[in-house]
Amino acid sequence: MTLTIRNMVCDRCKRVVREELEKLAIVVLDVELGAVIIDSLPAGLTLDEVRLTLQKDGFDLIDDRKQVVVEQMKVILINEIQHLKGERLPAENYSAFLERKVGYEYSHLSHLFSTSEGQTLEKYIIALKIEKVKEWLRYNELTLSEIAWRLSYSSVQHLSTQFRQVMGQTPSQFRKDNRVGRRSLDTI
Repeated sequence: MTLTIRNMVCDRCKRVVREELEKLAIVVLDVELGAVIIDSLPAGLTLDEVRLTLQKDGFDLIDDRKQVVVEQMKVILINEIQHLKGERLPAENYSAFLERKVGYEYSHLSHLFSTSEGQTLEKYIIALKIEKVKEWLRYNELTLSEIAWRLSYSSVQHLSTQFRQVMGQTPSQFRKDNRVGRRSLDTI
């Protein structure tokens, strides 16, 4: 049995979800971002009880098929952009990548995502990329050229323009400004 869980964005999330489910005497077979494979629910335990347990830690159980697809897209994009999984082919754009990974036409995926999340897939992808840029700028280990290349921007100028549109300041200003923080991935 697979449980789809919203707001799992990192390895710590996977650990917390596993621990909480095991406290409920659920045998966890595998945990991935956004999904947990369990043996079965113990007798007397309901999905609503599982949902309430997960919600205490900021997660949520998803049982609507459309929401499952939206969460799947978010997990794919987080893995590709934040965790640099490298599953996207070199010349592949994100629309073709999502079509290939999820198995639906991009127009359907885009509509589903926009309806569910209140923002376009494009804006979500940009927000994820900007959060990764902010992370690397804070570490101060990479040049802007290296960051642009790693995130598949066509140029440093494109990255800088997009960063300024989203953040209201240049990457250089952000690097110097310690007051502006990063956003948690589950709030994007």
